[in-house]
Amino acid sequence: MIQAVRTSVDWNQFADQALAGQGIDHQDALRVLRADDTELLAQLAAAYRVRHHYWGNRVRLHFLLNAQSGLCPEDCHYCSQSKISSAEIEKYPLMAKDRILAAANRAHQLKAGTFCMAISGRTPAPQTFEKILDAVRAVKADYPMRVCTTLGLLNEDQDHQLKAEVVDRIFHNLISAEAHLDDICTSHGYQDRLATVKSVQAAGLTTCSGGILGMGESDADIVNLAQSLRELNVTSVPVNFLIPIEGTPFSERSELTPQRCLRILCLFRFLLPSQEIRIAGGREVHLRSQQPLALYPANSIFVGDYLTTAGQSATQDYAMVKDAGFTLEAPDGSSLADETP
Repeated sequence: MIQAVRTSVDWNQFADQALAGQGIDHQDALRVLRADDTELLAQLAAAYRVRHHYWGNRVRLHFLLNAQSGLCPEDCHYCSQSKISSAEIEKYPLMAKDRILAAANRAHQLKAGTFCMAISGRTPAPQTFEKILDAVRAVKADYPMRVCTTLGLLNEDQDHQLKAEVVDRIFHNLISAEAHLDDICTSHGYQDRLATVKSVQAAGLTTCSGGILGMGESDADIVNLAQSLRELNVTSVPVNFLIPIEGTPFSERSELTPQRCLRILCLFRFLLPSQEIRIAGGREVHLRSQQPLALYPANSIFVGDYLTTAGQSATQDYAMVKDAGFTLEAPDGSSLADETP
């Protein structure tokens, strides 16, 4: 594993504070993001101490299904499915239950512990919502996986119905800091997203919420996003790195480096020590050959494709995890002995 190197900042103090439940303050958080590249290995070593304390060397796998694609009335500038996107993507209504079950079987074969079902749109129509509940029942009956759904903005009644159907988790990103979200989306606001996360928690469901980095946010915005997630005490935190898709307003954005992405992941681990932190969309694009190093602060990845973009093969993911000295996590939380997809 990575060994700490001599540095002008004792990053292990940040790890000590995280392990003591204290977190780090705003100025120290900024120091994580602004550190010189020569300090990156020391940062990763410190973040790994925290990650290992809570998660050992296990890597949790999620499988993401785009169960309803495109035709979305929202104007999120990063999204190929939004109403302002001209990206050439496949568009379709909610998949039939047999197709959803086929995808769940694929997720199970790939040893995913969580099956994530996503739909496009602001909020699910009543008929669509009932079909989603039916699909959740079927998946839960057939497979020993956690089921997570991302369905847009939800109300209290919908949250309680999802809870009754034993949905394990609701995925709803804050996307960015409150001060920056208006530059990303105008058809809904930060408070809409925050209200959905709080409503989900009030219904007794666990929450998956994170953001997308690389959309012109400042260092302070990144820190504020991570602090907001800490205050909400969300269970799972996907850290996405913008995939600049042709046909979207953010298609020309290119402001991330592998080193920047790794520092962001270290920051999230220091501020969210016990949470599941997932390297989500964009890891192949921005981390590139440095993907294995991201497993030092993070403990989770998506296996397979994303919503409208392809990920690297499951075989590559398995090899990456094994070669870096980590082990895959079974749905019950144990380590998998057989790592062949």
